[in-house]
Amino acid sequence: MALTLDDVGRFEAARPRLEAIAYRLLGSAAEAEDAVQETFLRWQAADVGRVEVPEAWLTKVLTNLCVNQLTSARVRRETYVGQWLPEPLLAGDPMLGPADSAEQRESVSYAVLALMERLSPSERAVYVLREAFGYPHREIADILDITEAASQQIFHRAKKHVSEGKARARIDQVAARRVVEEFLTAATSGRIEPLVRLLTQDAIAVGDGGGKIPARTKAFEGAVAVAKFLRGLFRPAEVKRAMIGGTPEVHIWTANGDPAVVAVVDGRVVGIMCLEVTAEGVAAVRNQINPDKLERATTRWAATDHGEPLFTAL
Repeated sequence: MALTLDDVGRFEAARPRLEAIAYRLLGSAAEAEDAVQETFLRWQAADVGRVEVPEAWLTKVLTNLCVNQLTSARVRRETYVGQWLPEPLLAGDPMLGPADSAEQRESVSYAVLALMERLSPSERAVYVLREAFGYPHREIADILDITEAASQQIFHRAKKHVSEGKARARIDQVAARRVVEEFLTAATSGRIEPLVRLLTQDAIAVGDGGGKIPARTKAFEGAVAVAKFLRGLFRPAEVKRAMIGGTPEVHIWTANGDPAVVAVVDGRVVGIMCLEVTAEGVAAVRNQINPDKLERATTRWAATDHGEPLFTAL
């Protein structure tokens, strides 16, 4: 049956929430858009006149599409070149979804998205629906075709896994930005001692080049190793400029709700460094440099008044 304008309107009203759910589930804006589009095609093919609660129907279809996608993605990521990291979203991107509560903000933080890669598809689905969107376990059970008791058990297990990975207390945004400013000053000083002081002793650094931009296949571990890597990363070199097409302008911005370092060449975002800033120091440096995962960020950047860069690098 052909959709009426009202039917299309119902879907479009739900689209922002569906995209926010899909992004948290998949860690990829491009894959989230595809999942939402497939949900629309299912809506188009359904007898929507018999759907009593469109929002619930759409959420169920989308979530199960994403769970299936996550299951197949595990196999694909085994052959992914190098480390796989989520696609970062810059401040103001509507796909970030609701940020009214601490739980909602944290569920889309880059650190938590990375941690959720450890969860099984069902754990991730339950965690996102409950923690980020406040769905009661009764509704989650219906969405995933499990019992309410199972939903509760899966949620507690998933939350425990994520909590164990976080371990440290976060600091407020103003303090975090100051740390990032100090971090950049130290990283461009050519010395490792200032960086070591800002890093936690068990800090890690990891990059995702997707096989298109060189990135180490294993994470750097420990403050000294991370500091040496960062010193080299910010050291000017013609080969780096050639690789990314020019000299990048460096900005301190916000990605996934936290301070981040954004590198831009001629309006094109070529790298987003997401920093996990804790009360003890910078615990993780996650670099997204895969061009495929920066296209949306580039579009967002073009629509943003981002001011003058902090400095130019490389």
